[in-house]
Amino acid sequence: MKGLIGLDEVIVQLKQLFDKASALAGLSFAELANHVGMTVPNDLRRNKGWVGQLLESALGASAGSQALQDFPELGVELKTIPLDANGKPLETTFVCTTPLIDVHQLTWETSNVRNKLQCVLWIPIDGRRDVPLAERCIGTAFLWQPSVQQEAQLRADWQEHMDKIALGEVESITAHQGEVLQLRPKAANSRVLTEAIGANGEIIQTLPRGFYLKTQFTSQIIRETFGLPDPATTYD
Repeated sequence: MKGLIGLDEVIVQLKQLFDKASALAGLSFAELANHVGMTVPNDLRRNKGWVGQLLESALGASAGSQALQDFPELGVELKTIPLDANGKPLETTFVCTTPLIDVHQLTWETSNVRNKLQCVLWIPIDGRRDVPLAERCIGTAFLWQPSVQQEAQLRADWQEHMDKIALGEVESITAHQGEVLQLRPKAANSRVLTEAIGANGEIIQTLPRGFYLKTQFTSQIIRETFGLPDPATTYD
C-alpha cells in the first residue's frame, strides 16, 4: 500500500502519527479510554490485549488481526511496552504468530517477523502492578528501526527456530533458545491446536507458536533511546 502514495505524503503522515502518539504522553488510561469511548477493566488478567486495543483505537491503527503492520500504508508497527519504575520491561513483546508447515521456502527477507519489525512505533506504558489500571499512564512514544547488528541477531534467531520447525523439532524448542527472539506457545488454551511438521515428516497437531522479543533486547532499546544506564554496570 505504501506504493499507492508518494514518499512526501508518507513522510507527512508518519510525522502526523508520531505527533499524535507523542501527544498521549502523560495521559492516564482512564483519560484516554474516556476520550475514545472505551471502558477500563479492573485488571488485565482477562483483558491482556486491552491496552494495545486502547492505543490502536486512539491512533487509528487499521490492520486489526491481519498479518500486516498496524499502519500498513506507512509500514509501521505499533507496540506497547510495559515498564517498571526503573524503565525496565516487565514482559516479552509479542511479534507475530509462526508458520509451522510449508516453511522450507520461507526466508528472513520475506518473513512476517522482519515485516513487523522493520519500523516500530513503541509506546512505553506504566506496567506497575501496584498502581490501579485506570491510573497508569502512557509514556513517551518513539520510532525505532533495528540497527545492522540488531537485525543480524533477529535473523540468526529466526533462522535457528525455522530450521528446527522444518526438521520436525518444534516440540523441542523452548523459550530459553534464541539470543533476542524466542519462540513459545501462543494460544488461548491447550485445546487450540494447529498443524505442524512431526519428527518423521508427518503432520502433527500442536499448540500454535508465536515469536516474542526477549526482555533483554527490548531493555537495550529502551536504554539506548532514553539514555538510561545499563543495570549490569556497577559504580564505585
